[in-house]
Amino acid sequence: MDGLTTAKADLTVYVHPSKSNKLADAVRKQLSSLLFTYDELFDGVLLSHKISFQSNHAKILHGLIPYFGVKVRAKLLIFSPKPNMLLEGKVVKLSKESIHVIVLGFTSAAIMSEDIREEFKYKIKHGAGCFASSSHKWHRIKVGSMVQFAVKRSLKRCRD
Repeated sequence: MDGLTTAKADLTVYVHPSKSNKLADAVRKQLSSLLFTYDELFDGVLLSHKISFQSNHAKILHGLIPYFGVKVRAKLLIFSPKPNMLLEGKVVKLSKESIHVIVLGFTSAAIMSEDIREEFKYKIKHGAGCFASSSHKWHRIKVGSMVQFAVKRSLKRCRD
């Protein structure tokens, strides 16, 4: 699927001295706090990370904050959809105006009626809505279906 990229990054993770006896756990916890949230630094959503320590040394920050910096090399899996990329998602809601899908189990997308091919018409069958193809009798989009779609635009989280 488009939109998934891997990257290698040299990062400095800041750790409180009280966590120095379990440094690997503290670094993983800091990086895990970034999972499944949009980050401008990565220009996408961080899905997973694998870290390795570059050295045994850490740099103490000068000033009032007692944290120290640990240099790590990380292999990152990032979800960053761009316009015209193909994505695949599971349909979770249908209406006459739109199809709502979940992509990769954590992010939502909406396909508006003007972006749905004209051969598909909204119908109510057996009490549930679906988009049925006028050219292929058995081709239907209903809740639970997997659909592939092109990204028109992506909305990034605004920071105040």
